[in-house]
Amino acid sequence: MSTTPVLSVRSHAQLNATGLHVALGDRVVLTGVDVTVSAGVRLGVVGENGRGKTTLLRLLAARLSPDAGSVHRVGTLGFAEQEMPVDDERTVGDLIDVELATTKAVLADFERATEALTEAAPGAEEAFADALAAAEAIDAWDADRRVEVSLAALDAVDDRSRRLATLSVGQRYRVRLACLLGARHDLLLLDEPTNHLDAAGLAYLTERLREYPGGVVLVSHDRALLADVVTAVLDLDPTSDGRPRTYGGGYAGYREGRLAERERWEAAYQEQRRRHQQLADDLSAAQNRLSTGWRPEKGTGKHTRATRAPALVRAVHRRQEALADHTVDVPEPPLRMSLPPLPVKAGATLLRAEEVTLEGRLDSPCSVVLRSGDRLVITGANGSGKSSLLGLLARRLEPSSGAVSHRNGARIGLLAQESPAPSRRRAADVYAAAAAAAGSHVSLSELGLLRARDTGRPVAELSIGQQRRLDLAVLLASRPHAVLLDEPTNHLSPALVDELTEALGGTAATVVIASHDRQLLRDISAWPQLRL
Repeated sequence: MSTTPVLSVRSHAQLNATGLHVALGDRVVLTGVDVTVSAGVRLGVVGENGRGKTTLLRLLAARLSPDAGSVHRVGTLGFAEQEMPVDDERTVGDLIDVELATTKAVLADFERATEALTEAAPGAEEAFADALAAAEAIDAWDADRRVEVSLAALDAVDDRSRRLATLSVGQRYRVRLACLLGARHDLLLLDEPTNHLDAAGLAYLTERLREYPGGVVLVSHDRALLADVVTAVLDLDPTSDGRPRTYGGGYAGYREGRLAERERWEAAYQEQRRRHQQLADDLSAAQNRLSTGWRPEKGTGKHTRATRAPALVRAVHRRQEALADHTVDVPEPPLRMSLPPLPVKAGATLLRAEEVTLEGRLDSPCSVVLRSGDRLVITGANGSGKSSLLGLLARRLEPSSGAVSHRNGARIGLLAQESPAPSRRRAADVYAAAAAAAGSHVSLSELGLLRARDTGRPVAELSIGQQRRLDLAVLLASRPHAVLLDEPTNHLSPALVDELTEALGGTAATVVIASHDRQLLRDISAWPQLRL
């Protein structure tokens, strides 16, 4: 990797990567990745877990070398990784000094230039002007104050003598993030920066990134942050030609472009499949004519039979060759979720909770009435009792006081926040058992949640995201009249979350959602809300 000396270049900052390829053994992690970021560009990087987002950031930061391709950087760079290993001795102050090293160097140059100017050294005036311009360009004198402001805004430890090893993972990350925001590097790489932030910290980070003067590369599952901040999106999920796509127009442009791309992909795939099937049908028809259709009516001479047979044989050969030459070279498109019709008890009250509490988890009495087709969003801080309330409504938990009643025959389905302990049962068998119990005739493949190759695998061998998809499929197999969802976006890709949000808005069933997902809450902002 090539870089210029570690000095700020501000508006001339550049980060260019071309043809990046990384493989781990036989598994390709990244291929054909191109990145171009300059001052003022804020690039979001999206993709399901395992697509190489963190690997890409490490390549751009020169922490990892690609198997093929190149990276070129001009300007200073700050990198906030998801994890921050520390030794026993480094302190908060040491971390601040590392991130402000460029600023300190610029100020030291200015001090030397000032001293040379007072001594009337040759060339001192020009050197002083250059040093002053460099210091003013990065507002060097205000760097320490910016770090202090960021530490306070992110609720980070500001005791500079505190050893980093004594801090939690979240505390260390907030200190590092505050240092990076205060340092104002020319280029900033952030890996899931919202993981350890509260609402105030999220608002502060969003504001700082929107006004950031340099270039930013942001890996995040937080769709609200992406929608508020990025100017372009690099999508590492599969495409029809295997190459990643970059979409302009911010996160909205990405969503629109991805949808159009997938529709073109699906159309091309279906057309190739249709053509392949047509050729197969033509071959089958020709073979049938050869075996039976060429025989003439009784009384026809042997000469007629002899002259027709070779033509039919040639027709079969032509169709065999046409079928062999035609390949379906467009890969199978991504799954698209399809929510089956859910049952309705028109006009009926499905569920009633009266003054329910749960000792130590939901202390303030809460009442809820849900009728067929109702919508409800449950919000509140961590520990306010959202999951507990859903458990009570589903009658998975017994209230300490109050009562919960369900209408006779009403099925209440709950998607818990965490998946059950994974078993060695095949995913298809888990789903089939749930569907049989509810009398559902919807196949697992119809839901568009798991690939056929994954349905035959033991649940324990599925990824966290795949297990979450199976949980959702099992819930839908129960044919619930009311769907209760606890943090439904956890471990799901942005694309699937968009599809799920749209589907839930259109179902006739009752839907209750408890979530911290800011974009989901924006998308369903018209729903009635219960804040705990």
